Amino acid sequence: MKLQVEVLRDLAARVLSEERLKHTLGVADWAERLAQHHGLDPLKARCAGLVHDLAKEVSLNNQLRYARRWNLLHYPEDEQSPYVLHGPVAAYWLEHHYGLDDPEILAAVANHTLGRPGMGKLEMLIYSADLTEPDRDFPKVDFLRQSLYDDLEKGTLACVEHTLIYLREGKRPIHPLTQLTFEDLRRRQNIGTGSNNA
Repeated sequence: MKLQVEVLRDLAARVLSEERLKHTLGVADWAERLAQHHGLDPLKARCAGLVHDLAKEVSLNNQLRYARRWNLLHYPEDEQSPYVLHGPVAAYWLEHHYGLDDPEILAAVANHTLGRPGMGKLEMLIYSADLTEPDRDFPKVDFLRQSLYDDLEKGTLACVEHTLIYLREGKRPIHPLTQLTFEDLRRRQNIGTGSNNA
């Protein structure tokens, strides 16, 4: 499938509720803006934003069924908390049923909920745009938006840290991938600011 924004927007409009579609369009707009600011491909960012939640409203039982059938389960937590599966399920769907063959977009869709160590720039952008899109309203969201605008990697680290704090405070389970993502981004920041020029 060629990257046709209209096709992907229509697909999202067909499968998502009005409320979810509003969120999706907000993510796509914000992702495109961030991509332009950081010198990334704005078309890819918009396309990934449009389809990141494509499987979100599929029932959890069906998401789990698809994930088992398509070998997408990698941690015990995937089955214990199937709401984390909509990214990988959507990416598989897009690749194998709609012929989307852009590995960057597929990775951004697959990893927008939990992150992963070694995330590429588009993955970081969609992960973070999902949390900070214009309709999100929670304490520190403006700080996170500004952090992302200033520095994509540092901003994404702040977004992952915010998510971990939110989960801990709510006594919710933390998926190992999110913890590993946080540690990886923190390590990348430390390497980036290390005194290698001595």
